[in-house]
Amino acid sequence: MVGTKTPPSLLYMVKQVELVVRSRLDELVKPAGITALQYTSLTVLERHDGLSAAQLARDSFVTAQSTADLVRSLENRGLVRRERNPRNRRELLILLTEEGRELLARYAEPMRDLEERMIGDLTAHQADQFRQALSKAWHSLS
Repeated sequence: MVGTKTPPSLLYMVKQVELVVRSRLDELVKPAGITALQYTSLTVLERHDGLSAAQLARDSFVTAQSTADLVRSLENRGLVRRERNPRNRRELLILLTEEGRELLARYAEPMRDLEERMIGDLTAHQADQFRQALSKAWHSLS
């Protein structure tokens, strides 16, 4: 049919959401002197403290090389520290410092506000369905 537009693919739409979320995250955390990726890594450590660099890379959606630079930067800022794994002395674990926890606490409400803005036009039920759908999509591709 002439004049009928095909809707964008879900992959395209997910990428659009990812890019705008990352942009907003970068804007929010810029005053703290960190990036959205660094913030994401801190939140991963908040949920699972004491990860190896490889585990942190996987859970933060970055490469091992990016994680090395990211951790070094966060460590220099005093937001994380590294210590030897008592069960495997060759492995270094990355841990959140008290300063890192304070930064996350300071940004918890602005992050909730951003998420609320993103789903503000959805009902509570639709937001729950959206969360479930995103989780299922992630699991299907993982």
